Amino acid sequence: MPHPNARLTVHGRRLLVERVRGGRPVAHVSDERGISRATAHERVLRWRTEGDAGLYDRSSRPLTTPHRTPADIESRICELRRERKLGPARIGPILSMPASTVHRVLTRHRLNRLRWLDRPTGQVIRRYGRERPGEPVHVDIKKLGNIPDGGGHRITPRQQAATNRQATTDAREGGSPVIGHSFVHTAVDDHSRLAHSEVPTDERKETAASSWERANAFFTAHGITVERVPTDNGSCCRSRLFAQTLDAAGIVHKRTRPYRPQTNGKAERLNRTPLDEWAYVRPYSSNAERTEALAPWRLRQSVDLLHRPT
Repeated sequence: MPHPNARLTVHGRRLLVERVRGGRPVAHVSDERGISRATAHERVLRWRTEGDAGLYDRSSRPLTTPHRTPADIESRICELRRERKLGPARIGPILSMPASTVHRVLTRHRLNRLRWLDRPTGQVIRRYGRERPGEPVHVDIKKLGNIPDGGGHRITPRQQAATNRQATTDAREGGSPVIGHSFVHTAVDDHSRLAHSEVPTDERKETAASSWERANAFFTAHGITVERVPTDNGSCCRSRLFAQTLDAAGIVHKRTRPYRPQTNGKAERLNRTPLDEWAYVRPYSSNAERTEALAPWRLRQSVDLLHRPT
């Protein structure tokens, strides 16, 4: 990008070349453009030598940097950063180097932020973004412990919580037990981050398939055509019913590698957001109350995502 006071942009250089090619003297054209004759001759000669590529600015990076830190020392700095997670102030004394030099080396290798590294391995995390909505929609299921009627130990003494637990279980015998787990079925678009969440009582294949059908209808209503669905290797996602549900809509099913949750990271990260802003933001007196509180939170998140600046 040219600086604010540049006399010639790429368009201006093209006009300069076209006028000179049209037979006008370089002195006249340079005077019109407010530049020197030498600059005009340089631009015309560069265009004749390189073509249209010569109209663009070249890199100002020097061909050689004699005082740059040697490659073996840079490698040692990166090694200390990855293996021991040390900062410039601690790496500098180890290698007898200024901390500012160490910081420049870490910045050059994109190691200056620990959040950019995978903590167990120290490798730089490769982040990506899809170009269009629906190219993949990540799907995942989060398990949450149910809350007995009257509240659990978070809002009542433990003895009272145990009484509530037993009373709720006895009152609901033969029906869907509240003591156990709820399952948050989440689908999030990789490009727009628009998400659909609901809380069925199980994670069986029939529930997962019907939950996806509702999620697909949700994305379709927002103008998103789903092309691929990455999931983990849970039994419901590996079932034939779930695969047939995706095939019927013309959607490609992708499964992550075992023990590799980063592949489905958009959904994994989204699972943490409702835990902080919905499930654990305040104590609930029953499981039904917590489930009902998801709907307005989900609506607010959808509005925020649809209206965020691009």
